[in-house]
Amino acid sequence: MDGDLSNREIVRQPAPLTELPRRPVFFGTMHYLTAEYGDTNMSTTENKTKELKEKEQALRQMGGKDAVAKQKSKGKLTARQRIEALFDPGTFRELDMFVTHRCTNFGMDKVDIPADGVITGHGLVNGRPVFAYSQDFTARAGTLGEMHGKKIAKVMDMALKAGAPIIGMNDSGGARIQEGVDALAGYGEIFYRNSICSGVIPQISAIMGPTAGGAVYSPAMTDWVFMVKNTSYMFITGPEVIKSVTGEETTFEDLGGAVTHNEKSGVAQFACENDSDAIDNIKKLLAYLPSNNMEDPPVQPTGDDPYREAPELDTIIPDDLNQAYDMKDVIRFIVDNKEILEPHALYAKNIIVCFARLNNRTVGIIANQPSVQAGCLDIDSADKATRFIRFCDAFNIPLLTIADVPGYLPGKDQEWGGIIRHGAKLLWCYSEATVPKLLLITRKDYGGAYLAMSSRQLGADMVYAWPTAEIAVMGAPGAANIIHRKTIKESDNPEQTRQEKIEQYKTYLVVLHK
Repeated sequence: MDGDLSNREIVRQPAPLTELPRRPVFFGTMHYLTAEYGDTNMSTTENKTKELKEKEQALRQMGGKDAVAKQKSKGKLTARQRIEALFDPGTFRELDMFVTHRCTNFGMDKVDIPADGVITGHGLVNGRPVFAYSQDFTARAGTLGEMHGKKIAKVMDMALKAGAPIIGMNDSGGARIQEGVDALAGYGEIFYRNSICSGVIPQISAIMGPTAGGAVYSPAMTDWVFMVKNTSYMFITGPEVIKSVTGEETTFEDLGGAVTHNEKSGVAQFACENDSDAIDNIKKLLAYLPSNNMEDPPVQPTGDDPYREAPELDTIIPDDLNQAYDMKDVIRFIVDNKEILEPHALYAKNIIVCFARLNNRTVGIIANQPSVQAGCLDIDSADKATRFIRFCDAFNIPLLTIADVPGYLPGKDQEWGGIIRHGAKLLWCYSEATVPKLLLITRKDYGGAYLAMSSRQLGADMVYAWPTAEIAVMGAPGAANIIHRKTIKESDNPEQTRQEKIEQYKTYLVVLHK
């Protein structure tokens, strides 16, 4: 790379660090810069060590005071502050700090990008090994170029080899346009690793700033996506492009903000108040998960007696089948210390998925929510539950399903949207799941939805029924209308006869349960 040294001017006096000739340091080589050949004053170990420390100190300043101040003025932590908040104090070990780009197009040979815009490394989170990368928006807007992408790919490879979770903190202006296809190749390397890591190690994405275009696909390929309200967004095309193409006007927040993706699209599972809140919730999630698919989830003493009684459960189910109640209350009275961690809390609220502990051990819970659409299954709830089931099955987390479901949500929009296809995913995933599967039926469990909610026929290991539980093809009113249609029609008092047949059908259900 340096060519013939015979014609090179020898530098007799050491230049200040900021004026040293800049030579690209390629990935996988020794990651620090040296003075030009022939500089005898920089040849000693002491001087080399001093130079290295000065370079490291300069890199820790990231994009400079002004850029850091601008980042903080938006209510955001810097990339290094996020790393510090995530890892146990003193445990983080940074990788490839001195890597820099090798692009010379468009004057890039004169542009320094500290750490090439991304901090990578590993350490301990709550005493357990974790690998992570954190994009630095203060350094050229955290844009992803060739070396930036290689740094992320390398830390993902190390996480996979070590069998430890990988956490990506995204805050980037997207692909580094000056690097062209090399930047696109960087994304490709990351996407490929997202795929091969899937189901092997937990992958978590934290969206803490802009994420647009191709950059949104990596988070979407990970297991869990955390977003920060008001400071993060995700979209394929921005508001300006949408307006120019379709004439539709929208804002960054409405198009791809945290609430939008948690409530409407379902792309993200957690909406957090700020960067610190997001990191705290990531730590809570990690506490429920094994490090890889060969391990069992961690056992964490909760101090909750597994044999305690919960008298609240005796009266929690309303006598009226049509009266709503909050299934989260049922869940909290069952699990240790009433503690749950709920992904997708804002999306498809007619079904609940959450992590909790039973007798100190992690369980994944899927439950219908009678207080929202009577707990009916629809396209979104089926997708939400399916994704959760597959994650739990991959990482050895037992499943508890709590069913109170009148059936699938009727309507042409559901049919046209493919409810048959989406609903079938539940049947498939429950059937193929090999982790322990428990089913608790609290009240209604009707029709195809009964089968889809972890029925015994799909492999439930144990099925428990509340005294109020009913299993049938459909509810008593609908069944009476069909079975006794002719009798009701010919009756002198059709409504009275209909009510009698409904009560008769209810009695028959109770007899069947016995």
